[in-house]
Amino acid sequence: MTRAARCDMDGKKADAGGGQGRGRGLSCWQSQAGGFAMRSAVRIVAIAFGIVVALAGLEHGIGEILQGSVAPPGLVFESWPESRFLEVLSGEPAMSVIPNLLVSGILTVIVSLALLLWSATGWRTAHHGAGLIALSFLLLLVGGGLGPPLMLLIVGLAATRIERPVAWWRKRSREARPPILARAWRVILAASLLGYLALLPGIPAAEALLGPLGEGRVVGVIAFSFASFFLAIIAALAADSYGSSAPSARQ
Repeated sequence: MTRAARCDMDGKKADAGGGQGRGRGLSCWQSQAGGFAMRSAVRIVAIAFGIVVALAGLEHGIGEILQGSVAPPGLVFESWPESRFLEVLSGEPAMSVIPNLLVSGILTVIVSLALLLWSATGWRTAHHGAGLIALSFLLLLVGGGLGPPLMLLIVGLAATRIERPVAWWRKRSREARPPILARAWRVILAASLLGYLALLPGIPAAEALLGPLGEGRVVGVIAFSFASFFLAIIAALAADSYGSSAPSARQ
């Protein structure tokens, strides 16, 4: 029997056994939540999406490099204007303050590689979130797309809450078991990552194999991808906040 199942069983016994049993049930869930705090759900989510955004930035950068040493048509442009594969995603729009696509692409690749390195190693420092936020602005300004830098900014803001629990959830964690949202943060994170893969390369690949998907399907995948992304961050914050009040975390 898993630890989560034992906690559920203790919770049911608590409902039947009164105050003392309820205390044992809460202690069990707080102990499991303490494991969340040690590993930090927010930290894992930040690492995962930092890597995803870095890969997306590399894709944008390569598209810009392949366009050569030419000026972009405007502040906002397509990273892959000639790609039929990415046509369904509007050629992967980006913006850059650099007046040369080759230079912009090279800088985008450099920033993306820096992000990849920071995502893998920066979590060991107290400035993980601040580093992600700074890289999100750099990635936006040199041509790393529009959506990915925004996602990275949100992830970076969430990462500033590592070991800083949300007060409302922390207070409730002393009185109740973690909600399903907090307990299911791993599943939600996995669904969110799959949702992003369904967006890219999923949608272009599906159109290449099956023909036009229709605007409704494309919008649905995009909506699911971003909704699950926000839900993964909220779930991770909830998991860490409940774990922070566990006895093992306070000692």
